[in-house]
Amino acid sequence: MSETPSAWIRWPGYIAWFFLAILAISVLVVRSGNWQQGLLLYAIAGLLSALVLAFMAVQSLLPRWRGARMTILKRALPALPGAALLLMATQARDVPPIHDIATDLVDPPVFEEVLRLRGNNSNPLELTEDVVEQQLAAYPDLQTLESPRSYASSYNLALTTARDLGWEIVREDANAGYIEAVDTTAIMQFKDDVVIRVQTNAEGSLIDLRSVSRVGVSDLGANAKRIRSFIAAFKASAEG
Repeated sequence: MSETPSAWIRWPGYIAWFFLAILAISVLVVRSGNWQQGLLLYAIAGLLSALVLAFMAVQSLLPRWRGARMTILKRALPALPGAALLLMATQARDVPPIHDIATDLVDPPVFEEVLRLRGNNSNPLELTEDVVEQQLAAYPDLQTLESPRSYASSYNLALTTARDLGWEIVREDANAGYIEAVDTTAIMQFKDDVVIRVQTNAEGSLIDLRSVSRVGVSDLGANAKRIRSFIAAFKASAEG
């Protein structure tokens, strides 16, 4: 019959499970629409999970608990998700506190159909000078995508690319050259809005994107990442 672990081993493990449950509850709170309260709960659960994980990691290294090292590490596993998510959020703090990213900052693509979906409590869609300056400093690589393909070919490929990325298309207007879509994040179910504009030029066509978060001050780099993913996928398909 195996020996029951010491309370010094059991209780940190129980606490790790408790904070994992709080983490799951915080996601449900965010999905219910109470995103500010949910994110606060999410941050607290992540921070405390990291502390529990650190405590149990140090505990496993102490000579007193050498024989129970594997038991301690196994009981620490529930603290890993919260600690990992906290680490990801900490790494993203280097990005600017903005949530509206565009490849054309002089004449950014405009939303039309998305306007009725955003709701009264969504972030404003005005690109301020301060936001433009922060984007230029943080994401200088985000530029208008130039393609030698014809207008029609670029528009169709842009539409296909958006669908392949899993975006929900809410507007297709080939005559105006606009595509509007909604991208829902996997965990928190945040809805971010995207508009794609395709124009013709002497060499082929120009594709611009704008990606905007509906809520929150900082997007933690998500919108820039989304635009980069689209550009990479578009280029890969165009060259394939």
